[in-house]
Amino acid sequence: QVQLVESGGGLVQPGGSLRLSCAASGFTLDDYAIGWFRQVPGKEREGVLCISRNGGNTYYLDSVKGRFTISRDNVKNTVYLQMNSLKPEDTAVYFCATRARFCQPKAGRYDNWGQGTRVTVSS
Repeated sequence: QVQLVESGGGLVQPGGSLRLSCAASGFTLDDYAIGWFRQVPGKEREGVLCISRNGGNTYYLDSVKGRFTISRDNVKNTVYLQMNSLKPEDTAVYFCATRARFCQPKAGRYDNWGQGTRVTVSS
């Protein structure tokens, strides 16, 4: 069974850090581009950044440049989203998703999705 499971979300104070994980089962993550997206109520799911099959990072939000990074651990079949210097506007449910080809910013171009993990940045 093909499955993606996100974890690592929670409540953090502004300026804090979180590392989100996206663990895959039933397939090998390094065969895919992996995108991280986020969504707040009433808004469309937006692309945050993506890691290509060769490990390159593509940012879709200028607001996270210099604060968020994405990485792979092929042994653990897991992709990570490291989020530093978090701001209240980063509050959202974060999702990871796979794409068989290169990174794209549109959620509709991705195939497999996890259930999401909630991140709340608040004092």
